[in-house]
This record gives sequence, C-alpha cells and structure tokens, in this order.
Amino acid sequence: MAVEITRDLIVERLGHVTYDRFLFYLMGPYKSFNLNYVLSEQEQQEIDVEDLPGPLRRLFQSKEAIDAAQALLRRVQGALRVNPGVNAFLALDVDVDTDDVDAATQSIDYTRCSNATAFILPFLGHNFGVGEEAGSILEALSETHGDRLIFMHEDDVTSAMIRSAQMRWDLRVETYENESELVSKLRMFAGGIMHQERRGDLAPLD
Repeated sequence: MAVEITRDLIVERLGHVTYDRFLFYLMGPYKSFNLNYVLSEQEQQEIDVEDLPGPLRRLFQSKEAIDAAQALLRRVQGALRVNPGVNAFLALDVDVDTDDVDAATQSIDYTRCSNATAFILPFLGHNFGVGEEAGSILEALSETHGDRLIFMHEDDVTSAMIRSAQMRWDLRVETYENESELVSKLRMFAGGIMHQERRGDLAPLD
C-alpha cells in the first residue's frame, strides 16, 4: 500500500521544536563535487593545483570531504530548528521508501505540505539533480506555493536553469557568501512566511 505523504505524517516523523507545525523543507545536494572523481589519475597528475584560481582549487578537495554538501544542509537545518525553532527537515528525515513513493513525487509532496521550501545550491555541490527536482516542483506548485519557495545559491554558482526559473516562474532567488549569511537569510525568509500567514496574506496549511 502506497504511503500518503501528509503534514501530519511529516510532523510525526520529525523531532520536537518550538513551531512543530511550521514545516521548512530544505533541498540541496547530498554530495560535494570533486574533480578527483571526474578526472583520470593521469589527468590529475598533469594539473598543478597550486596554479589554479581559487574557486577551481577548491574543487580538488580531499575525498574525506565528499559529504560536505550534506553536512552543510544538516548544519543549516540544525540552526533553523534552534532559531527560530521551525521544523526544518530534509527528505531523508521523513523516511518514505522510494519503492512506495518515487523521489520526484516525494519532493513535490514535501513542498506541498511545507510552509516554506528552500533550494540550496553550494559551489561544491552536485547541483544538477537539485535543479531537475526544482523544475518538477515549480511546474507542479508554482501557482499555489510560489510565495513559499526560495532559491539560495552561493556567489560562485551560476546556472542558466536558475535564471530561466526566475523569469518563467518569478521565483525568488538570493545569493550568499558564507554559511552564516545563508542561515540568516533563511531565518528572515521563514519569519516573513510566518508573518504573512498570521496576517492572512498566505492561507494557513492546517
């Protein structure tokens, strides 16, 4: 029997926070991009990393840091769950088997159930998959949830997909220089959604 993803199901599977019913879905890459995983061993030997510009040099990070992208999402999630105390979560946290509900449908359902959704694209992230899922979500929910969505990309990230999404769906897009600024802007976004719900500018989801 297929699992029905509802707000109650998500809340039930997440830990307690101050604002349990304010769901903040965080989307982003779970893997960091690393040129050592793309280039052959010979190609790596032919490159003098010290001669590369700063942004490219960062791509030759150690293999131990390959999960840095997911670690970033977890730190951001933790910060938001403490202050302002919203129920920030990743898709992994709800623990719905993809055999029951495919990943793309899960992302659409999580967004539909959430008070706010953020697409986070760090410079070192494998961002293509996030862009694909974001496109599916925007196609399905931009008219009903457009004011609840935000794209946050690190300064060094450029994407034709982001530019076209901003034009096509009037998507809110912001940049960040560091993790502290990312968290700060997401807190402001969540606070703005809360304020709009209280004023009645956004219909309550419960």
